[in-house]
Amino acid sequence: MPHDTAPDAPPSVPPLSPAEAEAAARAAHAGQTDKAGRPYTEHLRAVAEGVRRRGGDDEQIAAAWLHDAVEDDALTEEWLSEAPLSRRTKDIVLALTKRAGEPPEAYAARILATPGAPLVKEADLAHNADPARLAVLDEATRARLTEKYTRMRALLGLG
Repeated sequence: MPHDTAPDAPPSVPPLSPAEAEAAARAAHAGQTDKAGRPYTEHLRAVAEGVRRRGGDDEQIAAAWLHDAVEDDALTEEWLSEAPLSRRTKDIVLALTKRAGEPPEAYAARILATPGAPLVKEADLAHNADPARLAVLDEATRARLTEKYTRMRALLGLG
């Protein structure tokens, strides 16, 4: 007797929850520090919390935890493509992954074209530009980063 249906597909794996994305990000960035020597995961936590405070959903919060993982080589694009994450979360992470030599205008355009990504980048910039965080850096680094973050906010229409 002919069988008209496809073989049973493997059971669908639910996407990682924000807590599971947090655990993956913490493991991937373990031992990394920011420019001020603080554990890098403090930045990820602040961005995820900023997304939550701005009304972001679980997909955006998961992306916030993972937003620097591919760019920082903490996780590979292959890991991201195979991870049990929603397509939207993956797209946000990829949109926020700055490419070597990429002009800021192209980076900003990709973020603006990706649903959900502008809110995550807004939270990222807010933490990166936090005066208390910048205050511990040397003057030259502080000035360079302040200019960089101000320019990106303008390109994204964030003021």
